[in-house]
Amino acid sequence: MNINIKSVSKRFGGFNALDNVSLQIKPGELIALLGPSGSGKTTLLRIIAGLEPPDTGTVLFDGKSNIGNQPSARGVGFVFQHYALFKHMTVFENVAFGLKVRQKKIRPSDDKIKEKVFNLLKLVHIQQLHDRYPSELSGGQRQRVALARALAVEPKVLLLDEPFGALDAKVRKELRRWMRKLHDEIHITSIFVTHDQEEAMEVADRVVVMNNGRIEQVGSPEEVYHHPANSFVYDFLGNFNVFEGRLDEKGCPRIGGYQEGRSVKTTGEDKYQKSWLKKSPLISNIINKIVPPEEEKSETILKKDKAWEKVIKVFARPHHMEIARNPSHPEFIPVRVIHINPAGPLVKIELERDNGSIIQAEIPKEKMLELQLKRDDHVFVKPREIKVFD
Repeated sequence: MNINIKSVSKRFGGFNALDNVSLQIKPGELIALLGPSGSGKTTLLRIIAGLEPPDTGTVLFDGKSNIGNQPSARGVGFVFQHYALFKHMTVFENVAFGLKVRQKKIRPSDDKIKEKVFNLLKLVHIQQLHDRYPSELSGGQRQRVALARALAVEPKVLLLDEPFGALDAKVRKELRRWMRKLHDEIHITSIFVTHDQEEAMEVADRVVVMNNGRIEQVGSPEEVYHHPANSFVYDFLGNFNVFEGRLDEKGCPRIGGYQEGRSVKTTGEDKYQKSWLKKSPLISNIINKIVPPEEEKSETILKKDKAWEKVIKVFARPHHMEIARNPSHPEFIPVRVIHINPAGPLVKIELERDNGSIIQAEIPKEKMLELQLKRDDHVFVKPREIKVFD
């Protein structure tokens, strides 16, 4: 099923839930709608399902508008965040419900229903639980029942609203792998809503990043993570550090104490930075043009140079931060170690600059052993990879 969402907008009172949203979804794709609370992702899902009418715009299924059609006529299976299972029915009865309430002329026979339900329960690996009630199941098992029930009516589109949101972290990881495998088997056009970046990256073919009722970026997990369209996408998809920088005379972004418009002094760590500045031909030439020796104590570096007038925000991921005790480059920033978390495959370190801002870093355990870092150590840090947005 091909889905074409065209210029869809939706308001609730004074709140603009969706603002002129357009999206093309290919047959058999598994799409993640990712964004913070209030970004419009669940509203969009409900409009696709027919549970909410748009104010403007349309939704086309294989080129035909489904706006105004009853949800049952859309060929959509919907899995709610809290499962919405019938408490008084067994697992078998819950999954069979959608088939049993069909009109008589299209209702399968009891034997066909039984065969189909058990095939679905086997597909989601809970056939042994067919006679239990929802209260006797774990959260992960109830989620599988809800999914089997949605698939029982043979939907052309499967929609899932925060399908793993109510589960603990370990079960969520297991179900994510299972859902990806299941989708590869049934290959049905599927859209799921999540605010969990890792979940979207692990499961989806493409990720739709939403914010304030708009789509910020659409792309593969690799594209949106490594090539974010703007600072919001970069921010939302993981931890980050932000620095104030400037463009050098060649238009390249630079960071560090001297690029942030700090005054050069003759004591403390600024003296150390100044010594590194003069070792860099590019930086030395710029400084000599801007700050005569007699004015070094009062003038702000780079402030008067046209090539350095544009202040920019420079972003870097924690795992792209390099820590050194004896830096070999002028753009290393002096910091103090304030916290070390050695749990996990990477050691997570919090570093504090002299201006009070915090830098997050993640380094391999081998590097940690080499550096022998401990709390209150004074070291130097710089990003290996950076992102700059207009």
